[in-house]
Amino acid sequence: MSTKPLPPAVPPAMSPPAHPARLTAVLDAPLSRWLWLVKWLLAFPHYVVLFFLWVAFVGTSVVAFFAILLTGRYPRPLFDFGTGVLRWSWRVGYYAYGTLGTDRYPPFTLADVPDYPAHWDLAYPERLSRGLVLVKWWLLAIPHYLILGFLLGDVQVTWVTGGLIGLLTLCAGVALAATGHYPRGLFDLVVGLNRWVLRVAAYAALLTDVYPPFRLDQGGGEPEAAP
Repeated sequence: MSTKPLPPAVPPAMSPPAHPARLTAVLDAPLSRWLWLVKWLLAFPHYVVLFFLWVAFVGTSVVAFFAILLTGRYPRPLFDFGTGVLRWSWRVGYYAYGTLGTDRYPPFTLADVPDYPAHWDLAYPERLSRGLVLVKWWLLAIPHYLILGFLLGDVQVTWVTGGLIGLLTLCAGVALAATGHYPRGLFDLVVGLNRWVLRVAAYAALLTDVYPPFRLDQGGGEPEAAP
């Protein structure tokens, strides 16, 4: 009878914890080789609307700040408006120069559109910390702001600026023009970077107390929580 010791058991791989902000995207195919060159013009009406929506979002965020400070709750109508503005911004970025992942024109709505290839949602928090609201949007988020400054070049609400995301999106456009295909690895990376941006945006806008992970979750699907 062998007395050779058994090798130590290898622990099962653990999935990263799920984040309350969920960004998903499906790469459309085929994509036009040349439409991306004029999407800045086609998306211009959205940029105009988003400008006013973001002005309103800043105002509602100030109201929400005092509501959280006094009650520990984010007023649900203001929460739905804020998540809608972020959702709309993501759809426009996905169509235009935040990803170039679809040629389907973004809808003019704050609500989720089930058949559109880009989605973003955030679970409503029943309670929020009254203390964190004083520091999370400026002090605690500083490390992420430094990263976003690199990813976006300079932070703008529609994510159509320069920086790493803009450079990678330009590479995707060149690949489309040359081959008619969006490189899958490049798509997964660009979507992962946008996911990081949206998580930080939700935290900085006081919509959640869950600190954004310093983790690049690539691909069109969200990582699921470990069982």
